[in-house]
Amino acid sequence: MEIERKWLVEDWPETDLPVIKKIQMRQGYISVYPTVRIRQEISENGTAGHILCFKSAGGLSRKEIEMDIAPDMFAQLEDLIGRPLIPKTQRVYLLPEGLKLEVNLVDEGAPTCFMYAEVEYRSEEEALAWNAADSGLDAYLSNEVTGVPGQSMGAYWQKTRA
Repeated sequence: MEIERKWLVEDWPETDLPVIKKIQMRQGYISVYPTVRIRQEISENGTAGHILCFKSAGGLSRKEIEMDIAPDMFAQLEDLIGRPLIPKTQRVYLLPEGLKLEVNLVDEGAPTCFMYAEVEYRSEEEALAWNAADSGLDAYLSNEVTGVPGQSMGAYWQKTRA
């Protein structure tokens, strides 16, 4: 189960929070309803991972199944999609509560470029109780789009790639 909240943001956060990970990604969609996605993740040290992901519909909570796949399977699925994958740069910040703030820069340099941030939680209760001000992020995380139609990466894929 994936439980997360999402915000549109304008830039990387100006914060003293530690950056614990930086990842370059490419992702594409085999299906948007239901979500069937492939993603390549390249870490700072150059290690690459390839993931096949299935997601149910939902807002705050939804079912998610992820599995690692071999690079050749990723390449075959990318070829099957037949469209340019979406490039993303992600920085992951450690929040004081032990949660993680994931900030993503999508399609850098394209006219449709945008940024969003997500925090994933252990329970819906934790998600609903969490306050960005407790981490000094209330101004940064002021445009919440959790559950807003058209704000998913699948919807972005449909607008820009389909």
